[in-house]
Amino acid sequence: MAIEKLNRAAREAQPAEINMEKLAIIGRTLPKVEPIMSPLLQSVVVVLSSPNPVQERQLIRQPYPNFKVVVLDDDFNTFQHVVESLVRIIPGMLADKAWELAHRIDGEGSAVVWCGPQEQAELYHQQLGAAGLTMAPLERA
Repeated sequence: MAIEKLNRAAREAQPAEINMEKLAIIGRTLPKVEPIMSPLLQSVVVVLSSPNPVQERQLIRQPYPNFKVVVLDDDFNTFQHVVESLVRIIPGMLADKAWELAHRIDGEGSAVVWCGPQEQAELYHQQLGAAGLTMAPLERA
């Protein structure tokens, strides 16, 4: 009997004009029929039978965390090797900037050579370490 009511309501309603109130009322009166209903119909009935059918989603955008790639001073890498490694591995690194960083590494004991998204930072950190430079652990910027 309940399925007949549901089928009749579906036949009467045209695809573009489904009487949602009627469908919700039928859906509320037919809790035993829910497993037979299609997933789409179940979701319509659930949304329409809830006390607050309009729910707003709150989208919170958080910036992707940046990480610092830090090269440490050591006693075995030459200035030339440090400069060549930085220019080869860090995109957009110019020789003048690399020389400045090499002097800072020597004078201060370390220098941030690149800062940006974690995955890129991990790649540059690994490549610079593989080139023989002494690297500090990655840290958030």
